[in-house]
Amino acid sequence: MPERVTPGPVNGSCNSFQEAVCIHTKKIFDSCKDKDCIEDLRVYLTRSSQEIVERAQSVRGGTAELLTAYIDVEPISFNKGFYTVDVRYYYRITADAFIGAVRPVEIYGLAVFDKRAILYGSESSAKVFSSQYNPNGPDMQNLPVTSVPNAIVETVDPLILGMKLVDVCDCGPCECCCDIPLGVAACFPEELLLCGDTRRLYVTLGQFSIIRLERDTQLLVPVYDYCLPQKECTCSCGDVCQEDPCEMFRHVDFPVNEFFPPNTQTGGNCGCGCPPSNNCGCSNSNNNCRN
Repeated sequence: MPERVTPGPVNGSCNSFQEAVCIHTKKIFDSCKDKDCIEDLRVYLTRSSQEIVERAQSVRGGTAELLTAYIDVEPISFNKGFYTVDVRYYYRITADAFIGAVRPVEIYGLAVFDKRAILYGSESSAKVFSSQYNPNGPDMQNLPVTSVPNAIVETVDPLILGMKLVDVCDCGPCECCCDIPLGVAACFPEELLLCGDTRRLYVTLGQFSIIRLERDTQLLVPVYDYCLPQKECTCSCGDVCQEDPCEMFRHVDFPVNEFFPPNTQTGGNCGCGCPPSNNCGCSNSNNNCRN
C-alpha cells in the first residue's frame, strides 16, 4: 500500500511538483446540465403594454432577459445525502405588438419558470464558525454555517422560440403564479397587471442551465512553484500613462471575424470528424484526431 502523502516538501520524488499543501476550497459533489423547452409560459405585462395587447393584431418575439434566480435547497428524508434544488427564474420579456399598419410598438412583461433538480451533496453535521468581520452587521463572529450544501446555478439568457396571443375570459379573482419580489418589480417602468385582462401573451423559451452542489472542504494538492507574475506594470506608482493613443491603436489586431463569418465550426464538437485545423482535442476511433 503506498504511503499516504502529507503536507510538506516532497523529497526524492520523480514528480515535477515540489510540495504538497492543504488548501480550503469548494468541492463540487454533484452537478447536472439541462436544456429546457418551456412552452406557453404566461407573460404578465405592464399596464400600458396590456392596453396595447388588447388592440394588437399580432405580436413578434423580441428578447428574453434573465433578471434573477431564487434558489432553495432541502434534504431528502428518505435518501440521505441527496437534496432537492428548487430554482425560480424571473424573465423580462420584450416583444413587438402590431396595431394596424403602423410601425410595431414595444411591450414589456414578466415571465416566471420553476425548475427542480435532485443532486447528491453528501452529509455533514459540523457547525462552521468564522472570525471574518462582517461589514454589514455588528462587530462579531459570523453566524455558524449550516450543514446544507451550497447550490450554484449557471444560466444564460434564454432564446424566444415562439409567442402567441390568446383570448381569455377572466371573471374570477386575481391569480398569479407567485409573489413578485420588490427587486424584480423594480426592473419594470410601471406596475405589472396580474388580472382584469381579456387577452394574454404566452411565450415559449429555450433555457440552458447548469446546477451544482458544493461544500467547503480541505484538499491536499501538489505545488509546482509560486505564482510569480511575468507581466511588468506599464506605469509606475503615481505616474500617469502618456502613451500615444494612435500608437496603442496600431498594436490592436484587425477584427476580421467581426466582418467575415468563420468558414469552419469552432468548439470541441468532434462527433463525425475532426479536421486538424479545428484543434478539437479529442480522440475518435474513426479518424483518431488529436491536438
